[in-house]
Amino acid sequence: MDFLITDWFFYAVTIPAVLLLGISKSGFGAGFGSLAVPMMALAVSVPQAAAILMPVLLVMDVLGMAAFRKDFDLKLLKFLIPFGLLGIGVGALLFKVLNPHTVAGIVGGFTLLFLAQRLLFPPKVDSAPPPKWLGALLTATSGFTSFIAHAGGPPITAYVMPLRLSPLKYTATMAFFFFFINLAKWIPYAWLGLLDLRNMTTSLVLLPIAPIGVWVGVRLARRISPVLFYRLLYLGMFLTGVKLLWDAFLSPN
Repeated sequence: MDFLITDWFFYAVTIPAVLLLGISKSGFGAGFGSLAVPMMALAVSVPQAAAILMPVLLVMDVLGMAAFRKDFDLKLLKFLIPFGLLGIGVGALLFKVLNPHTVAGIVGGFTLLFLAQRLLFPPKVDSAPPPKWLGALLTATSGFTSFIAHAGGPPITAYVMPLRLSPLKYTATMAFFFFFINLAKWIPYAWLGLLDLRNMTTSLVLLPIAPIGVWVGVRLARRISPVLFYRLLYLGMFLTGVKLLWDAFLSPN
């Protein structure tokens, strides 16, 4: 058994994926970051891609939290994290019986439906925030899809985006939320046998790329206007939804 992936095509698709993942820590995780595993799945299986990204995600999460440690919404985090952990538990129990293409299709479909609703029926300035029960459901779904394919961004954004946080507070809150979510995946991923030597060695090779993407994302988050921020968020969600639906219904694999 080789202790490192040496296929050049794997690195050709994975290096851009890791950069996008780093930029996603600036708050665009609902879109661009969720493309990472589908991109890597062009070269390896979805479970292997998810496992390889685990150490990379840990480094990115720590860097993101350090950059935004004073800007997160603590009250919102206290509500989100327990439901996200619940979703991870469900994902761990169902991981071996779920078809990754089915999960991709569900996430992609709901991502595009949410985006269409936001664009066709934009909320009014004085409209009420989403109900807590919906937030609980979407956050648990985020934990679930994050466990399956690191695609937790679209569901959680569907709840948090209408809360109209500033770009900086949105970014910081998502950075802390996904730190706890990604940290909670380590034990079940090990239990499922995904954290083998080959995957972890390959991940170490990719680690130096992680700070570059995070640095770009942090600089963007601190300088970007709210209008442009959410336009990029919408673009990322559209690309994610289309790619996930492609994986579910049209991919030859």
